Formats: sequence, C-alpha cells, structure tokens
Amino acid sequence: MKKLCLGLLICTMVQTTVQGQQAIDGSALPLVYGQENTGGNHDVSSVVNRPLSINHNLPDALEGVRSFSDWERRRNEIGSLIQHYGIGKKPVVSPEQIKARMDGDTLFVEVTVGSESMTLQSVINYPTTGQPPYALMIGTSMLALPRQLFEERPIATMNFHEKQVNDYGQWGPHHERGEHPFDRLYSELTANGAYSEWAWGLSRLIDGLEQLGPEVTKIDMQHIGVSGCSYAGKMALYCGAFDERIALTIAQEPGGGGAAAWRVSHTMEGVEDLDRTDYHWFMESQRDNFRGDSVYLLPYDQHELCAMVCPRALLLLGNPDYTWLADSAMWVSAKAARQVWERFGIADRMGCSIVGGHPHCQLPENQWPEVQAFIDKFLLGREAETNNILRYLQK
Repeated sequence: MKKLCLGLLICTMVQTTVQGQQAIDGSALPLVYGQENTGGNHDVSSVVNRPLSINHNLPDALEGVRSFSDWERRRNEIGSLIQHYGIGKKPVVSPEQIKARMDGDTLFVEVTVGSESMTLQSVINYPTTGQPPYALMIGTSMLALPRQLFEERPIATMNFHEKQVNDYGQWGPHHERGEHPFDRLYSELTANGAYSEWAWGLSRLIDGLEQLGPEVTKIDMQHIGVSGCSYAGKMALYCGAFDERIALTIAQEPGGGGAAAWRVSHTMEGVEDLDRTDYHWFMESQRDNFRGDSVYLLPYDQHELCAMVCPRALLLLGNPDYTWLADSAMWVSAKAARQVWERFGIADRMGCSIVGGHPHCQLPENQWPEVQAFIDKFLLGREAETNNILRYLQK
C-alpha cells in the first residue's frame, strides 16, 4: 500500500455514507450535554466482539445511523472500540467519589476509589471583562492558543496538569506503567495508554466545577472548551471526544494518533504513524495487533474519534510544514468526520484549517479569525460565521 497515490487514497478511503437520506434540520440539536457520556448504558458488546476483517477504506462512522436518535448508540460503539483497541478504559466515576473545593482561585478536586485517593488542582484565571458566570477554556498541559484571543473576551482559562494523573509529560523523567498515581486507583488498568487516563483526569476537574456550581466557581458549565497543541492537541481531542460536557474542542497540530487517520499515515513517509508513535500514550497491544499492514484490521480510525465530538463543536488546526504531523492524513480524516455533522445538518459546528508558514504550535494571525469565530459562537453564544472553515493551504 505504500506505493499507492495519496490522492487516490483520499478518493477511495472517504466513503459517502449519506446518499439517499434526507437532510436533518440541526438547529434544535444540543450544543453541549449535562453529563459526561450520554447513552453509556448501551450494550456495545456485539461491536467490540465482532471478528476483525481487513478494510482498506475508512470505517463508516455512521454505520446503522438512520436518525439523530441513533447517534447516541453509535457514538458509544465507537468510543468502546477506541478504548478496547487503542487507549484503554476510561473508568466511570460517581459523584460520591468526588470532593471539590476552591481555595482562592485554585480548584482542588479529590477523587477517591476504594481506599485510594488522588487530588487534582488548577488555578482558574478569570477575565477582566464581562460578568460571571464565565465561559471557560481549559488548556491541556498548557493553552497554546495566543492569549490575545482571550484577553478582550469574558472567558476564564485554566490548565489541566496531566502529570498529576500519571506522572507523564513529553519532557523530563517520568514513571512507567504500573507506577502512576492513576494506577493506585485502578490497579487493573495498568495497561492503559496515557490518553484514556488524561481524558479521565480532565473529566474529574469538570466534575469538581459541576459539584461546586457557578455560585462558587464563577464558571458557566454550558460553555466549557478544551484546547492543546501537539501531543496535548491529541490530549484535547480525546478529552473532548469522551466528555460531552465540553462544548468546544480545538485540537491544534495534533499529529498522528490525534486526528490523522492511521490508514492514511501508513501510506506516507516520515510521519507519525501507528508504528512510530509514543507508546506511553496508547496501549502496547495496539502496536502488537495493528502494526504494518495489520492497520487495515483496525475496526475504527481517527475520523471516528473526531466524530465522537458531534453534535458539539470541533475545530482542527494543522501545520503542513512539519511532515511528522501527517496533516495530509488529518485532512482525509477531517473530511470523513465532517460527514457526520453534515448528516445532522450542523456542518457549521465542525471545521479544519491547515495552514503552513509558521513555527510549530504558534498559531499564525491568518488563522486567528477562524479560531475567534469558533470561540465566539460556541463559548460566548455570539453570531459568527463558521460554515465554511475547511481549508488546506501550503505556505
């Protein structure tokens, strides 16, 4: 497959799934939900236990979906496949296991599982304009988007410190599997990849905000966003996909294992593909089971991770100057994922902007208007044009 033309792959891999179906008026569809995972009680065992078969095309994200009411089930099927084969289980936490408090502007969230506890903390930076409750943008590891995008807007910001969950960061010393704080709470999940654990951890911060309420936190629970860049762009995407209380997900230069389709990156040279990624982030069994041409046995692909954000808002940002990011594969994935939003008549809630000519994780000013539009529309409820944000420009 390495010798196949990438342009041909784009044509053959992206399958149209909505032919012959009537368009849906999506104006009444939710922009966000009041719980972490709607439909978590769906029985998805038949999908997870389905025998694997070779598929050179991207799997159908809308399999079995005839109406929006079917999407809840399908979204949980996709999430179960991603957890089972890719990142490991994201455990469910009950409200009784959460104890939250504020100390000044710092949020503390204690999570107790059995006899073990973990405390997460993060400073909330409140805006100097507007009135509470404020919209909130959470940076995964850090908020890489330019601060100017938030300075004149009534949006609070905070960072999710991923090392509090599993001691792992991209730089510096770290513990190995089985030695993480997360592993003390869930000793049966030591095979997990970091992305399931980080998605779990960010959801616990949202639990804390929810428990305390806007009277204490000054945060509007209906307008929470998440964003990060590079490996933290992947993190933001997994966090947004697996928590429906997040209204806006902005994944900045997430690279392979984020939005880039594994099947497409496998055909490319010099990129982060399934064989060449950091396996602290994923279950090692993913590499064992799907390395090389076995990638075509994978029962899902990353366009379906993106689609899990639907009907909420998603913006993917790329930088083709960095070959390793596999942005051609993200472009294929983005167009395939967008079919889900299109199916439900809400294509304005999903965008992808790939623009070169700038350093890694430094958003150029010519992309600012697109990001501003998504922030204004989906965090602040303002009128903004987001219908046609779908571009791939080389420098």
